[in-house]
Amino acid sequence: MKFRVCIFIFILFISCKKEVNIPSTLLERIPQDAAILIKINDYDLFVSELKNNSFLKEYQQTTHFSESFDYLQLLSHLKPSNESILSFIEVGKGKLDYFFKTKTSSALLDLKSIPNKTIEEITYENYTFTKATLEDQIAYIYKVEEYTFISSSQLLIENLIRTKEFPETDPKLKKLYDSSSNRKAAVLFLNTKYCQNLTASLKETSTFDLADFSDWISLDAILKQNELKLTGISTCNEGNHTKFASLFANVSPALNSTQFYAPINAQYITSYTFKNFDNYYKNQQKYLEALPKKDTTFQAVQELGIIGLSNDKVILLQTLDAEYLVEILTKNSNNTINYQGNEILKLTNTSFLESFKAILPKFETNYATILEEIIIFSENLEPLQNTISNYKNEATFDKSEVYHSVKNTIADESNILFISSSEGLSNFHQNDIKEDVSEQLSNIDFNDHVVIGQLVSDKDFFHTSILLKKITTQTESNLTAPLFTVQLDHNIESEPQFVENHLTKKHEIIVQDVNNILYLISTEGKVLWKKQLEGKIRGEISQVDLYKNGRLQFAFTTDNQFLILDRNGEAVAPFTMTFEDAQLTSLSVFDYDNTRNYRFLVTNKSNIAMFDNSGKRVDGFYFKDTGKTITKAPKHFRFNKKDYITFPQEDGTLRILSRVGADRITVKEKITFSDNEVYNFENQFTVTDDKGTLLQIDEKGNVDKKDLKLSKDHTIDASTNTLAVMNENTLMVKGKKIELELGLYSKPKLFFNNKKLYVSVTDLQNQKIYLFDSNLNSIQNFPVFGNSSIDLLDMDNDKKLEFVAKDQENSIIVYRIN
Repeated sequence: MKFRVCIFIFILFISCKKEVNIPSTLLERIPQDAAILIKINDYDLFVSELKNNSFLKEYQQTTHFSESFDYLQLLSHLKPSNESILSFIEVGKGKLDYFFKTKTSSALLDLKSIPNKTIEEITYENYTFTKATLEDQIAYIYKVEEYTFISSSQLLIENLIRTKEFPETDPKLKKLYDSSSNRKAAVLFLNTKYCQNLTASLKETSTFDLADFSDWISLDAILKQNELKLTGISTCNEGNHTKFASLFANVSPALNSTQFYAPINAQYITSYTFKNFDNYYKNQQKYLEALPKKDTTFQAVQELGIIGLSNDKVILLQTLDAEYLVEILTKNSNNTINYQGNEILKLTNTSFLESFKAILPKFETNYATILEEIIIFSENLEPLQNTISNYKNEATFDKSEVYHSVKNTIADESNILFISSSEGLSNFHQNDIKEDVSEQLSNIDFNDHVVIGQLVSDKDFFHTSILLKKITTQTESNLTAPLFTVQLDHNIESEPQFVENHLTKKHEIIVQDVNNILYLISTEGKVLWKKQLEGKIRGEISQVDLYKNGRLQFAFTTDNQFLILDRNGEAVAPFTMTFEDAQLTSLSVFDYDNTRNYRFLVTNKSNIAMFDNSGKRVDGFYFKDTGKTITKAPKHFRFNKKDYITFPQEDGTLRILSRVGADRITVKEKITFSDNEVYNFENQFTVTDDKGTLLQIDEKGNVDKKDLKLSKDHTIDASTNTLAVMNENTLMVKGKKIELELGLYSKPKLFFNNKKLYVSVTDLQNQKIYLFDSNLNSIQNFPVFGNSSIDLLDMDNDKKLEFVAKDQENSIIVYRIN
């Protein structure tokens, strides 16, 4: 991600200037070791643009700005009537001093009008200059001939006075200046040789240095309220092959296509193109100072794309001869994995892309697959699966809000195209900028920002552009896109479910595999911990706040244990209860009055034990064991301010108890229960029998029957006002029906989010997840791939819904509904 780092450094630089202007005569007497020069054609306009740019406004609120650039405050009082130049020179290590030059005029600077200042005259070698102190900031002002010089460094002014013969202006800078625009408010020039120490003070040592990119960079600065655009050229000295841009000398650009294959949720994409790969490869050998040689393997390749997915990346190769490369890859494969109909090759040659190591260092080609004529590589399996899944769902980066906001600003063909979302910017800010600098810049909000960078080779220079833009218009993508997949150590046993992280208020995922290992997976798809259990978890995991301090624990039963774990997966004493010769159902957790005085009901065959927050049996709960097996875990309902505990028994009795365990309602007939639970529907106890009859029991024990003509294996879910029924391949909700394709369907699940009702079922046979609204209208882009029932909510508090499901036998998948 060399280009990515460069882009952000550019942005930091431009956000640090009170800028200035240069005709060629202005370049004289400018220090030759200036790292940054700014030619300001219209001083007032440029200052106005700086003040009104939303990103720079935020930057000026950071401690980094105040510590680094408060010394520019005298320049805010200037009123130049001519072009000016502002240069930045490293005088002390890691410290930039400014050096400003413009033609002298009567209106340039009125020191008398500035409050809270002290003025003194300094004589040096019979020349006099002014020292102005504004609060704690010092500036030195020297007038000679028709020019005024202002600097934060006394040494730079003294050097100016002392020097009798000035060296000729760097001809490269002069050439760039002469061809620069006089119509833009300002033009930025970077001498990368002298930027090295400055960039080193900002970035981690492992990241790319601006000095490695090119020799000179000239960029017009175009600042709008919600845009910061730099556009111009970069140059490399003739014969200098050590600069990154020189890789693309005499390399014709091709159409960038990475955006059409990258997942919609990619943090960034970088596309490198070369119509003539041979020229690129020759440049790379010189860049790497390696012996010249020819590479015929990739001679038909026209693009290499890098797709950033969280902390992983996948690599794309677009080639005119995919069949040839696939044949080579197949010979270097020792295993294949089928994923959603795509064959993934497990490669034995992990350095297959060695021919691109200048733009792709340290990447292991462990896996590969082909999408149409595009070959995709990855180091880890999950990001490759994510890419396949998004592509099959037509949820690609070109349909993202990020891409839509910038697509009209980028050229169709470029040697380098870089686009980063706000997530990519934040990730870079946190990982590639030094920790102390990152902390100083913490006030900058990158939400809804996108960065684009492009480089196009042209004869002996490179068109270069960088744009930081705020997304001001929202686009409706209406896409359901895979967010990430996570592979477990073994096949999955339980259906994955969301659990709340009480620290972040976001949601994570908890799931168990067939070896009884419990996993907690973060909002970003990283395994936080694994916990070996003795048995299979029964039903869902409940979250409780045992100590009433906002910290949540996980409560559940296995075949013979009742356990509560804390957030770190550690057992909470005394909740490590083992029941000998037990056949426990799922744990029932009641909080009658929402006071967090929990009642934990552990059901073992025909018996129920109730425990409190301390793990003690609850005094006053007396349940008489009738010897009849309880087939479903007890549930709690409240009707008309009365509490009921209800469950079915194997003998056809529906038991309805009071809080103390005594029978409260006697149901007047036996029921041949289906395999469904008891629900509160229409404020009645609601069940179905194995003949497809809906039975509703009131508080007097009266039974009302409705023959729904359901098959024996029908499934239901219900809320107070809604009943959902899955009967063979027909889904019924609120009296409406929809017939789905033939398959083997999971039970329907109702979800209430953002005041909307959703119902979901999964075709387990054909591995399709369906999602409907309350009127059985399909949510756009459904069905999608999946292997289990789902859990659905706003996982990361971004006002967009996510859902999790089983993916392959040993992996989960999380989708986002955009």
